[in-house]
Amino acid sequence: MLIDKGDDVVNEVSKIAEEYEIYMVQGKEIELESEKNRLNFAKEEISEGIGIRVIKDNKVGFAFTSDFSKIKETAEQALSNTKLNKEDKNIKFAMPEKQINVKNIYDKTFESLDIETAIDNLNNVIQQSEERGCEVTSSGFSANEIERVIINSNGVNSSLQKTLFSIGLSVNVIKGTDISTSYDSVVSTNYDNIKGDELSENVCNLALNSLGGNNIETDDYNVVLDYHAATGLLSTFISAFSSENVERGRSILKGKEGTQITTEALTLIDDGAYDGGIYSRPFDGEGTVSENTTLLENGVLNSFLYDITNANKANTKSTSNGSRSYASTPSVAPSNLIFNFKESVGINEIQKGVLVSSVLGAHTANPITGDFSVEANNAFKIENGEITTPIKKAMISGNIFELLKDCQKVESDIKQYGPYIIPKVLVHNLRVIGQN
Repeated sequence: MLIDKGDDVVNEVSKIAEEYEIYMVQGKEIELESEKNRLNFAKEEISEGIGIRVIKDNKVGFAFTSDFSKIKETAEQALSNTKLNKEDKNIKFAMPEKQINVKNIYDKTFESLDIETAIDNLNNVIQQSEERGCEVTSSGFSANEIERVIINSNGVNSSLQKTLFSIGLSVNVIKGTDISTSYDSVVSTNYDNIKGDELSENVCNLALNSLGGNNIETDDYNVVLDYHAATGLLSTFISAFSSENVERGRSILKGKEGTQITTEALTLIDDGAYDGGIYSRPFDGEGTVSENTTLLENGVLNSFLYDITNANKANTKSTSNGSRSYASTPSVAPSNLIFNFKESVGINEIQKGVLVSSVLGAHTANPITGDFSVEANNAFKIENGEITTPIKKAMISGNIFELLKDCQKVESDIKQYGPYIIPKVLVHNLRVIGQN
């Protein structure tokens, strides 16, 4: 266990610095990748590393290593690096708090999982996809066990164990000169939730249903954003909640606390202790105990996301959103973002609309204004309450902040993709640009 090394590391670091933070990580991983229908990469790996921060004269220094025999040298380098930085009284280390228990983030199945079983699982997904008439372009499987320990000179001594399992699949379907593609993945802390047969069925059905397709007339439509499409566009929206962006003047939400910024039907919560969440943990990358932070309440801006440094700058407290690896210093990032809607609508209530499964080019959206123009992938017309013909090619363009002022939950399962725990989302009056 990594925590067993804690005392020895503290003994070394405390000889060199009075104010210190020790961040240790050990990971065990099984990873598989296929190119087309053949496995071309497989590995089992154990990796570990340690990052050390020290504060001297209100200056912080950082150094890291993957070699636990070099603790002393790493601590000395961190102390030396304080000379390179400016004085900043806002940089502090976490204080001890009562620890919490986060449910369903560790699955003992990992302990008995071997690479042969993982290979069989991935090969089954490939075989089922081919039997459904799809050409597998790539697929992958991973299983990870992560142990993390944070110890600092204030008395914090926290540890966690967590597992993550994932499987992904990308396919082509070719019919004459017509080609369609689709992709999806499943990630969970629980091995039993990684159902390859369901993934294969969903991905292949989407690709098969996307064959053919008609052009669509350029107009403003009611648009259903499927999970991938929604998360692609929401990344720009969520970046505005980062206190780092607010402090640097890179957030359109700066100074808007207490004002209505989305539909009042939406409440948005960041929950680092969410039961079984992909990003759940009892404490963040600085050792601050995880909590539940309401970012939007009935559409009103309630809070930003803070790590310790940015919280001190804003004269508030950390929301437990300090994120890092052992090789980096903390920065602000969300944990599990829960989108709760008061209202929902069924597809059968939409008379004229478009369903967009995913988008291409979301990274080109303006991170401050929220303006975007992206390609709609695996898109379909919605006519008289039914999903009908596929759309050959189309772009969608708009502003994510404006769209969320008039949006609704679509009656659908709640799923987690990345940090986003969301339903399918209906947005109104979104510009759809047809292309030949």
